[in-house]
Amino acid sequence: MQPFALVILGPTATGKTSLALQIAAAVKSEIISMDSALIYRGMDIGTAKPSKEELALVPHHLIDICDPAESYSAASFAQDCVRLIEEISARGALPIICGGTMLYYKALTEGLSPLPPTDEQVREQIRKEGETLGWPALHQRLRGIDPLLFDKYSPNDKQRISRALEVFAMTGRPLTSFYAHKTGGCPYPLLEFVLLPPEDRTALREVIRERFVKMAEPGGIIDETRALMARGDLNLNLPSMRCVGYRQAWQFLLGELTYDEFIERGVIATAQLAKHQMTWLRGALKDEKRIKLKPHDEKNADLILQRLQERLGSALPLRNQA
Repeated sequence: MQPFALVILGPTATGKTSLALQIAAAVKSEIISMDSALIYRGMDIGTAKPSKEELALVPHHLIDICDPAESYSAASFAQDCVRLIEEISARGALPIICGGTMLYYKALTEGLSPLPPTDEQVREQIRKEGETLGWPALHQRLRGIDPLLFDKYSPNDKQRISRALEVFAMTGRPLTSFYAHKTGGCPYPLLEFVLLPPEDRTALREVIRERFVKMAEPGGIIDETRALMARGDLNLNLPSMRCVGYRQAWQFLLGELTYDEFIERGVIATAQLAKHQMTWLRGALKDEKRIKLKPHDEKNADLILQRLQERLGSALPLRNQA
């Protein structure tokens, strides 16, 4: 079949993986994970990684591809995803892109600005300044450097403030000056579905709490984090250890949080992640080509299959075909 991909987007805990597997049961397909946490080996429970049984049902890609000490960029995802769409399509299967890392999806669909690479020495210097002076003080510094980002960023958004100051220190140019020119983007057609909960997030918050408490049971995220800490080469500044749940478990194991505080902060962090994802997705739905679905609706799989049939016709590789 010609390169083409199905996309299932949604916030955390909205049933994306389950829906992708339902489609895969009906259509010859392979799943491309679009999750910045699932890339890491040895981080299974806290990332809600598909089980061994689920992974065995259909080929999965971009899962367990990095050690937690390594980094993986949105640009790398976009390149790998385009390559996989081509390879999976060449095998006569349907690529299913499934996940909730919106930065990855933005890189895939819109391309990326050619930003300078990270300079660890400059980043470390800015980090020390932030700890000494406070991130609101560094945020104020942005007022004269990049007023657009000064207005956009929260005074305590240390990751974004640090990156903006780092780019200016290396290039003498504001970060926003790089945004005008983008490269890349997916050259192939996509059929996009968005799982979006209602405005009232109470029900989603309860699902998040229930799932996080289950992750914290014996043999779960706390034991995973203990094993990661025991390696001796990881720290909380690494992207892997900034994954929701692992930072809080690390702090609990250091004695900085009680168990109840660990649970509460983990739930809050997960809910905040879901809120950011939903804000992005509501904006994405302004593109009428993207189809909104209600999470966990039993009709979703049939609707997606119907749209795939309309789009691909006889080229859709149904599993029950002779």
